[in-house]
Amino acid sequence: MTVQHHPPVASQPPSLPAKPAVSSSRDHRIDAMRGVALLMMFVDHIPQSLLNRFTMRNVGFADAAEVFVLLAGYASWLAYGRGFRKYGTVECLKRIYRRCLQLYIGQAIMVFVSVISIRLWRSYTPVPVDFLEPELAHGLSWVWRVMMFDALPSNLNILPLYIVLLGGFPVFYLLMRAQRSLALLLSGALWMLVNLDPGLNFPNWLDPDGWYFNPLAWQFLFALGVAASAQTEQRGADFPRIRPLVWLCGIYLVFSALQAFPWAQWHLPDLRPFGQMTTPEKSWLSPLRLLDVMAIFYLVQSSDTARTWAAQSTTGQILARVGRHSLEIFVVGTLLDLYARLVFNTFGDGLLLQVLVNVTGLTILFALAAWLDKRRSRSRQLATAKL
Repeated sequence: MTVQHHPPVASQPPSLPAKPAVSSSRDHRIDAMRGVALLMMFVDHIPQSLLNRFTMRNVGFADAAEVFVLLAGYASWLAYGRGFRKYGTVECLKRIYRRCLQLYIGQAIMVFVSVISIRLWRSYTPVPVDFLEPELAHGLSWVWRVMMFDALPSNLNILPLYIVLLGGFPVFYLLMRAQRSLALLLSGALWMLVNLDPGLNFPNWLDPDGWYFNPLAWQFLFALGVAASAQTEQRGADFPRIRPLVWLCGIYLVFSALQAFPWAQWHLPDLRPFGQMTTPEKSWLSPLRLLDVMAIFYLVQSSDTARTWAAQSTTGQILARVGRHSLEIFVVGTLLDLYARLVFNTFGDGLLLQVLVNVTGLTILFALAAWLDKRRSRSRQLATAKL
């Protein structure tokens, strides 16, 4: 294609260099961060694993769950916020419904495989009672409660949260279209109300306190992700790198790391600034946890270095590949967590078994991500060839 060049008009000032557009290509930072979060969730859900001493929950108030939900909101705008304009309301609602159905099927697979596996394992060797709530240990009376989300088993409670948040996305989208600031204000007010009265929650037959991930509180983190994605699209560029804000985020994360680090577990002097401060509550997303994950998000999303690393480095692309297939990786990773806990409980958690279990689990997840990526590429190539 020949490009024609025109001489500049003398009266016009020279144009400023444009900021890098983000809407023209996929932002691999989002995929890479989501990949990191998925791998850390896999590690964190094996209490006996030595690797979970090195995940972000040890160096800050927030953990992988906060990152996952924030990025779910960010990706939802990319997939569906723009979809309402591109495909129309009816088609986009169908797409949201299909995604919720996929999440629901993933949840059902995890619940039934977990219950059946524990019951079978228990018939050969003792399994601690905390592996399975007593109400799920016998019979089938629990099935309808689990399938209706009236009962959420431990370690199987984040996909129901995601389904609720994604199901409510069209409502938040309408509020965003009317007035973005008002939408965030209402969402933040509901989050604050739950922090003031944690009893406001969805019921859970297995826990009198309700859902562990309180949707009325966690919706604010999801909403912040949606709003950040919409703002980035509107700007056509990354978040501005404001030096004072970078310093504030860095100082807060240092404080968070010092306060949250398990000094006693590592037999090190206690350097916590506030000593025995109560751990920020995860269930209703306390402000300290929210600030932690938002600081991380801003530092990454305003960094050109992070963008280049995620898009061009081998490590960044491997992690992004994991993040692009979040549902499959999460379901398989959660089931691998269960079997890892059963293996450690039965055969001990010695160093050799630690290496075997962790290397095997991570290898399966990386291999699954690579296979899914190749399958997606082949499908797209076939679809292009038919046009």
